[in-house]
Amino acid sequence: MADRLKIGVLGTGHLGKIHLKCLEQLPDRYELMGFCDPDDEQAKAVSESFGLKRFASLADMLQAVDVVDIVTPTITHYDMGREVLLGGKHLFIEKPVTQTVSEAAELLRLSREKNLKVQVGHVERFNPALLSVDDLNLNPMFIEAHRLAMFNPRGTDVSVVLDLMIHDLDIILNLINSPVKDLHASGVAILSETADICNARIAFENGAVVNLTASRMSLKQMRKVRLFQKDAYISLDFLEKNAQVVRLFESPDDVPAHGNLMELPTPKGTKYIHVDLPEIEPINAIKMELETFADAIQFQVPVKVSLEDGYRALELAHQINDLVVAQFEANNE
Repeated sequence: MADRLKIGVLGTGHLGKIHLKCLEQLPDRYELMGFCDPDDEQAKAVSESFGLKRFASLADMLQAVDVVDIVTPTITHYDMGREVLLGGKHLFIEKPVTQTVSEAAELLRLSREKNLKVQVGHVERFNPALLSVDDLNLNPMFIEAHRLAMFNPRGTDVSVVLDLMIHDLDIILNLINSPVKDLHASGVAILSETADICNARIAFENGAVVNLTASRMSLKQMRKVRLFQKDAYISLDFLEKNAQVVRLFESPDDVPAHGNLMELPTPKGTKYIHVDLPEIEPINAIKMELETFADAIQFQVPVKVSLEDGYRALELAHQINDLVVAQFEANNE
């Protein structure tokens, strides 16, 4: 087994504390050296609760670690991430990777120049519902996604596109290997200064079409993605962590033994509809993403959610956001 990686956490808010707990559960992969947080009262509470050292600054932390885990507000990501990479350390950074596309491009350039590993915290890639269909030949030509949340002031430093929709943008860009051909978007600002509800329609050069809706003004939570392809319909519930796979077969001999089977008479003969509920393995997604990042560093395997992935999702999110802002400006004229 490779030596444990020395890691420090930058930022100990709500999500930062979750990262600390997950890292404590990976003692064979990481040695948790401590944390850095500018809030004295919060830092004192974290030190007492976790029994961890508080570093006075990021510069001090860099002297003691191999990896830095950035779980701070998005506005700080670029400056902190740049300092980590210039310090020669591997970087785990929460989504969105940075505020601007140019900032993400600079971090990408630095990571390549320094030959350092960077993983972006698009945690939904590790959702058990999505992992349960990983062995299927996914080639969706139409995707519909709804990501609805109740209002939480904690996420309003960015628009709903960068706060919520970016999760689904990362997922669809990972599923559809084709450049974007056409893009339409509209949104509404209700309680914040940026869009709180947004809908986007994305057409890809291979013919695939995606319809996304994100809202942080809902009365209920919803995180669903539906995939349609030539031979199958796949429904994923990221909140309930379950999946349904409906596939069409020409012959009953081709149908898997498990699941439910229905006959469908057609003008071209009987087809067979197979409905399956894939087995869902209980997974701590944040723990898993941190564990796979250790794999990438220690065993020189590809990063599961690379900085390139984070850059692409951010770029598309900003293109959508720009359309929404243009709509706001046109409506105010």
